[in-house]
Amino acid sequence: MRKWSQAGERDRGAGTLWVLAFTAIIWLGGVTAMAIGGVRAARHRGDAAADLAALAGAARVPDGAGVACASARSIAAESGARLMRCAIEGRVIDVSVTLTVRVPLGIDAVRVVSRARAGPVGQESVAWRSTTRCTECQ
Repeated sequence: MRKWSQAGERDRGAGTLWVLAFTAIIWLGGVTAMAIGGVRAARHRGDAAADLAALAGAARVPDGAGVACASARSIAAESGARLMRCAIEGRVIDVSVTLTVRVPLGIDAVRVVSRARAGPVGQESVAWRSTTRCTECQ
């Protein structure tokens, strides 16, 4: 009996270390999931801001490019994004907006860029289209 108790004493406290290691892994997984969720939410907000800005600009294209882009810029700003590009070709407006989201784990901030086009509905026109790209992922 004496030999078992002496051998077991060397393992004393190992359970605590295993619990701490698993806790750290679970914590890191949770923080990573929150960071990914935050970036995905920002991407969806950016898409919505680009879509709304393009639609607002398309409604003002007949008033001129300056008025249409100003309307798009205003809607993007109200949506929490920043208008980066506004181009008008015929009656179709193409806008790009950017949204910055802060991410934990020392990554700091990620910039998400969304693009949308809008114009009149008809045979030759584009109703709307949206694409997104992550500038930090390249």
